[in-house]
Amino acid sequence: MADQSTGLLRVLGRGDVLALSFGAMIGFGWIVLTGEFIDAAGPGGAALAFVIGGAIMAFVGLIYSELVSALPYAGGEHHYALRAIGPKGALVASWAMVLGYVSVVAFEAVAVPETLVYLFPDMGAGHLWTIAEYDVQASLVAVGVVTAVSMAAVNYVGIRPASVLQIVAVLFLLGIGAMMVTGSFVGGSAENMEPLFTGGASGLFVVLVAVPFLFVGFDVIPQSASEIKVPYRLAGGLLVVSVFCATAWYVMVMLTAGAGLSPAELLDSELASADSVAAVWDSRTMGNLLVLGGIAGLLTSWNAFLIGGSRLLFAMGRSGMVPAWFGRLHPRYRTPSNAILFIGVLSVLAPLFGDPMLVWLSNAGAFNIVIAYLSVIACFLVLRRREPGMERPFRVPAGTPAGIVAFVLAFGLFLLYLPGMPAALSWPEEWPMVLVWWIAGLFLILRLPRVRAGAGAEDRLLQALRARRSSPRP
Repeated sequence: MADQSTGLLRVLGRGDVLALSFGAMIGFGWIVLTGEFIDAAGPGGAALAFVIGGAIMAFVGLIYSELVSALPYAGGEHHYALRAIGPKGALVASWAMVLGYVSVVAFEAVAVPETLVYLFPDMGAGHLWTIAEYDVQASLVAVGVVTAVSMAAVNYVGIRPASVLQIVAVLFLLGIGAMMVTGSFVGGSAENMEPLFTGGASGLFVVLVAVPFLFVGFDVIPQSASEIKVPYRLAGGLLVVSVFCATAWYVMVMLTAGAGLSPAELLDSELASADSVAAVWDSRTMGNLLVLGGIAGLLTSWNAFLIGGSRLLFAMGRSGMVPAWFGRLHPRYRTPSNAILFIGVLSVLAPLFGDPMLVWLSNAGAFNIVIAYLSVIACFLVLRRREPGMERPFRVPAGTPAGIVAFVLAFGLFLLYLPGMPAALSWPEEWPMVLVWWIAGLFLILRLPRVRAGAGAEDRLLQALRARRSSPRP
């Protein structure tokens, strides 16, 4: 069954929606960053930081849950902002989230070949160039490019193949999680977890600043709203459930990894979670199996953000905010094929920059994701005040106070990325990425006509754009 307003196919059921959202949040950071997190805060401190971060994301998730049930259109925050604050505000929210999505997709394209090096240490060959003291190898670039093309191709031919891929990978991930928990009881040691808490508040901040990048993904549900066939009240509930599931996953990883190796050993490891599993099971094969789980996490995250980012660009193209080329639907596969191709091309380019690109992408992307979250929460508060009678199948209890709390918490995360703060973006790598993106965004914002927000804002915008194109030029 196709959505009448967009032509996208409504095929995603409950399991698809939950797998899409949960899988998006479980990428690769739980393997490579575990040692740094435990070194900074201790196993208990790192777990606590994820509980705090999960609570913040749950508040934001509640906001999204109400909005996706009230405005269930592909493109999520694009439509919320159009309704609440108008086209220019919608472009700010959408443009910020597009960079967040694209950064995750590009991150995965770099991370997949880097992960395979753990399994095949001698696979690096054919030196191309050096970036930030890192030698870019032709063989690793080739793996990243081939994987990027394959992921784009799966999404190009339909939402159903992409959904099947997501479910299979998530089930494999859950099996890996069971293996980690069992291993911690079989071969783990409470002594390795001592001290449980280190680093105080600064240690917690080291983990908290990674939360936006590690938890981004629940917002993929609003992006694919036109392809969901479950009741929208249930879709909103599944969004919040997925946040709690991701929180439980990250807490589990911190505690099980801490039981396998000491903090010093985890910090020295390139793939801390894998080495911890190998230690508790006394088997390198089990560690390698966990790396395969990491690759599954990469693919679930990659797949989900390719879906989310392409639907957001599709919505922007349909409303005239970006070239109409992005808003075209494939006549056979009913997918936003041009938007998928665009993101696919960017992901193909990412491996050319090698391992340093991982940190740059995660930080620049996380900063913009928080900007998008703040925009969505502002839209929620505006709509609660201006349109209290709007139909909301999923309604947040204590709506306005909950929205204010969510905004304050998200704003606290935003401050951590500013100069002088723990997660300040770096120069000349991360800030230029953000600035170039927003210079292009400013150009798009300035070309938009003034249009009143509210119901029908997209139609008014399209009419204004058509009138501008048809009016004679002096």
